[in-house]
Amino acid sequence: MEVYALCVLVLFLKMLAISCYQGFFRLRYRAFTNHEDAAFFHRDANPQELPQVSRAEKAWANDLENIPLFFILGGLCLAMETPGTATAGLFCLFTAARVMHTVMYLSGRQPWRTLAYGVGVLCLSGLAGLLGAGLITIKG
Repeated sequence: MEVYALCVLVLFLKMLAISCYQGFFRLRYRAFTNHEDAAFFHRDANPQELPQVSRAEKAWANDLENIPLFFILGGLCLAMETPGTATAGLFCLFTAARVMHTVMYLSGRQPWRTLAYGVGVLCLSGLAGLLGAGLITIKG
């Protein structure tokens, strides 16, 4: 349970950091696409986002495709009491992979970004496999 909670906390902080990263670049360059935000800083609205902000938005969107699945599968693993060592290992590896994915995405580094993404998907698949094995055991 503690490992899952720690991983959730790390993933929360990572996603918060992406938001702060976007805000940093918007404020640093006083570059906003929303008219009200630009007007607050006595600027005209930009027709498009800064490249750094766009890249961070894509990393954030990718998180929203993967991290909620981790929350659900992880919670189910805890509820079903899947094997502790395997479950904790997958929790930690998934979390590290998502952090690495974000770092590689923001820095534009391939093939490392795709590798980190793949490791995360394999971890989710592993958690699903542990759940499936647990369900088979219950039924059997």
